[in-house]
Amino acid sequence: MSTRIAFLKGHGTENDFVIVPDPDNVLDLPPAAAAALCDRRAGLGGDGLLHVVRSAAHPEARAMAAEAEWFMDYRNGDGSVAEMCGNGVRVFARYLQRAGHVTEGDLAIATRGGVKTVHLAKDGSGSGDAAGDITVGMGRALLPEGDVEVSVGERSWPARNVNMGNPHAVAFVADLDHAGDLFSPPPFRPAAAYPDGVNLEFVVDRGPRHVAMRVHERGSGETRSCGTGACAVAVATARRDGVDPAVTGTPVTYTVDVPGGTLVITEHPDGEIEMTGPAVIVAEGEFDAGWLEGVLA
Repeated sequence: MSTRIAFLKGHGTENDFVIVPDPDNVLDLPPAAAAALCDRRAGLGGDGLLHVVRSAAHPEARAMAAEAEWFMDYRNGDGSVAEMCGNGVRVFARYLQRAGHVTEGDLAIATRGGVKTVHLAKDGSGSGDAAGDITVGMGRALLPEGDVEVSVGERSWPARNVNMGNPHAVAFVADLDHAGDLFSPPPFRPAAAYPDGVNLEFVVDRGPRHVAMRVHERGSGETRSCGTGACAVAVATARRDGVDPAVTGTPVTYTVDVPGGTLVITEHPDGEIEMTGPAVIVAEGEFDAGWLEGVLA
């Protein structure tokens, strides 16, 4: 008899994920398996895979087990490994709440980008499914030196290099339509700036400390939202606006509209960045391990 494997689906500002609970890290999920599960036609469908593992059970997270019980083993939609996913970590926390592993308040989650602090707002519904925003401590942004340029068709723009535990190139444009279809990654140069690829954000102004963005996520294509990308955009916009909380001593907050909703990003004088937004679990079920084995055969 085939083994049934539990899964859930969730999203954060419509950046959607397949969630596979595996506390003891007993499932073999190579890149091809993650890609098959995320396939929108032949699989379950998602921008990425959230493999839920106890830190002590995963070789990449054991060193963080004393700080964070749970490890977000995140994969992009094509199966490649990613250091961090800001929307994903909110959905990951919502799953832990739904499963009864945590309640509202603060918790720590281990990621390949380090341990992230998460705050779950009080959930008045009692279901743990939708109510209450989630705030994630995203760490500090690094701003590598050097000029970067991105292109779409005949247009090119200078881009700000921002690293949020994963690499981003942020370009300010006159119209979001100028980003094109974003099915394939827009060219950038120099290639040496991003040897492992890059997430590309295209940004327009909407008002004072309010911007909108579209994003091509490496390994996933255009997505409805990108949490680390929204943080990179807020930092890049603040620097463009001549604002650096480390200099002013005052936090700065930007509202960032994404196709799937709105995220609020605050950078503090010590460099720490917080992201606040929704996270929703929309479904749960089981898939047949035999199906996955057949796909991988």
